[in-house]
Amino acid sequence: MLTFQVIRILILTGISFFVALFITPSLTRLLSRVKAGKQIRDKSDAPIFYSMHQKKEGTPTMGGILIWFTVLGLAALFFVLFLLFDGQWDFFNIVDRAQTYLPIFAMLIAALIGLADDILGVLKIGPKGGGISMKGKIGLYAVIGTIGALWFYFKLGWTTLYIPFAGYLEINGWYIPIFIFIITATAFSANETDGLDGLLAGTSLFSFASLAVVSFALERYELAAFSAMVIGALLAFLWFNIYPARFFMGDTGAMALGITMGVIALLTNTVLFLPLFAPILVIESLSVIIQMFSKKVFKRKIFLSTPIHHHFEALGWHETRVTMRFWIITVVANGIGLVIFFLSRMSS
Repeated sequence: MLTFQVIRILILTGISFFVALFITPSLTRLLSRVKAGKQIRDKSDAPIFYSMHQKKEGTPTMGGILIWFTVLGLAALFFVLFLLFDGQWDFFNIVDRAQTYLPIFAMLIAALIGLADDILGVLKIGPKGGGISMKGKIGLYAVIGTIGALWFYFKLGWTTLYIPFAGYLEINGWYIPIFIFIITATAFSANETDGLDGLLAGTSLFSFASLAVVSFALERYELAAFSAMVIGALLAFLWFNIYPARFFMGDTGAMALGITMGVIALLTNTVLFLPLFAPILVIESLSVIIQMFSKKVFKRKIFLSTPIHHHFEALGWHETRVTMRFWIITVVANGIGLVIFFLSRMSS
């Protein structure tokens, strides 16, 4: 049984990778044709960022379509074939009411909202011509989180939080604000991390790999297969997104990845492992919050530029050095996280 599931997950990862790789040229031509070029923030608004990234202006954005279109498209295709041929496509079908309905729905909704934001940005609509404002985005994240929290709490009856080595803690109604915070935080953090070629895609790759391992260990094989398909699509995306990037992820990819990551962590009750499974997302968002607080209260900056990957760029690090070192931090943290997860399970 376990061998069967491992083979199934590996095959689905490979299918997702090759499908995404195959459709990339068509997506690239489409983005170029509709002139979906990245808009760089005005020099007066962010002079350090502008000096480092001016050359990237005009590079196609919304490349994150590749990730969620591949995953959701394959999930829908295999589900339809499963229904049409009386279960004969069960090997490939990952759609399961208990395990994958919520992450699939969350990915779709988040991707569409992010896509709308990207389109507004390309058309230079919104505050400073940059699409939806950050406050507006956080509000949307909170709305999605609220809907999910109410569903988990009232429909599914989720009221516990897993604490490593201590077991399950009954938190009752506190589950709702915690859920909203996790979804808002992962979406915001993913958005902030998506600032260098290959940074968010690479770090997310390891995060989803850990979540796939956790899902598999919990015998949630459909959820593990779903995570594996995300990994396959991310690998194909990275093929074209590493420096110098052919296209950027955009909010449609960042929002989809962040919110989906949060939902899977909640489904596996591993939200307290997120700082280890997604350490760079946490560091990036904290750097922004600290910078904003310091500027408002102390009237000075802590970092040369935020999110923190731009701080290291401003110090003279090439963006590939920043990206690779952040990948290394992610790998080490995920390794530690998985060790703690399995030790915790063994002790309980």
